[in-house]
Amino acid sequence: MSVQSTSGAADQATVSRGLALMAIAMLVVPSMDILGKLVSKEINGIQVAQWRFGIQALLIFPFLLWMKGERNFLPNRIGLNIIRAVLMAGAVTVFFTALRWMPVPDAIAVFFVEPLILTIMSAVFLKEHIGWRRRCAVVVGFIGALIVIQPSYEVFGAVSLLPVLTAFLFATYLLLTKKLAATEDALTMQFFSGVIGFAFLAVIAGTGTAAGIPILAIVWPSPVQWVMLAGVGVIATVCHLMIVHAFKRAPASVLAPFQYLEIVSATILSYLVFQDIPNAWKWLGISIIIASGLYVWWRERQVG
Repeated sequence: MSVQSTSGAADQATVSRGLALMAIAMLVVPSMDILGKLVSKEINGIQVAQWRFGIQALLIFPFLLWMKGERNFLPNRIGLNIIRAVLMAGAVTVFFTALRWMPVPDAIAVFFVEPLILTIMSAVFLKEHIGWRRRCAVVVGFIGALIVIQPSYEVFGAVSLLPVLTAFLFATYLLLTKKLAATEDALTMQFFSGVIGFAFLAVIAGTGTAAGIPILAIVWPSPVQWVMLAGVGVIATVCHLMIVHAFKRAPASVLAPFQYLEIVSATILSYLVFQDIPNAWKWLGISIIIASGLYVWWRERQVG
């Protein structure tokens, strides 16, 4: 066997491991949403998100301590990293708030407009060229989101729009992450975002409690709720690290479609736990969103 063919096989094996990591992460991450929905019946979305970030920081801290000579506890560009952390904290809080009332598959399906929003923002802020085909795909994707939202809006009202706000906040977060990725260490960024996210949400929760605002009031979790909050934090941290390692092993263009595996396990778990399943109109909207997202991904590969 030649050196070239051996190298090619090794590269293919590396990509395959990346695909496996991404697939596992996408199939597992909806279990975090299920736990978040269960615990948010008694505890507000701010507290759920707060402990998600707190546990993330606690889990990463020992690794930074162990690699003290190689990595810093503070990022190079603190100001932008604070904004990044606040955006992520806002996105997670809004999504967990939506899950308090909405079925998990519905919320995730609407959130899937995020790649389409990111496409638009990349054109506006990064001056990336977006052709007419991808613009049409973005419009079609939003039509799909409206099909999913429409019956949910009749039942849940303005709450059904919260996943769209989540998608916008998360797309902005990714845009900033892309800007910082060249100069920052990934582990340091995640630790810092965990600390800032926890502190930011603690201030909001404390202020809401002091002001007597019920939806922001701090509630002391029961032992079972502590376990569920810990599960949210552990699943979020582990899945994120799996995704980071997946992107190290395989091209982003290859991994992108695997994000849609999330809707599969979300639908199965939501049915098993809550007996929720999307109706025909919602399946139509979900299919349109996924198809438009896959087209944007395919077109970007063609252009690339």
